[in-house]
Amino acid sequence: MDIKNLNEVPPFTTKDGSEIRELLAHRNSVIRNQSLAEARLPVGGSTQEHYHARTEEIYYITHGAGRIRVEGEIREVKAGDAVGILPGQKHKLWNTGRETLRLLCCCAPAYEHDDTIITEKS
Repeated sequence: MDIKNLNEVPPFTTKDGSEIRELLAHRNSVIRNQSLAEARLPVGGSTQEHYHARTEEIYYITHGAGRIRVEGEIREVKAGDAVGILPGQKHKLWNTGRETLRLLCCCAPAYEHDDTIITEKS
């Protein structure tokens, strides 16, 4: 059995500029076909617009509020919201709230830098 605690997992920065803590993935557990991570965006922060060629994602907002754009459609998101993002869909997330935006990111297959294609300049 693999159990990881969020407070004991070191953060790293993804290719789109998010700070994440990868809880379970092939790099650190018995999991082979997906990954689960917590991402954090500071107040006023955003990711770079990007897409994943192979990976589908679920974002589950746990703290804060923000705005997400998926393929040109913009929606407000808050704690309790889940967002489905298909492979190939361009997406960008902004923290528009007053606290750190925190979300769980479920990726299948697992997150990889080389599957992240940035579509805007920083």
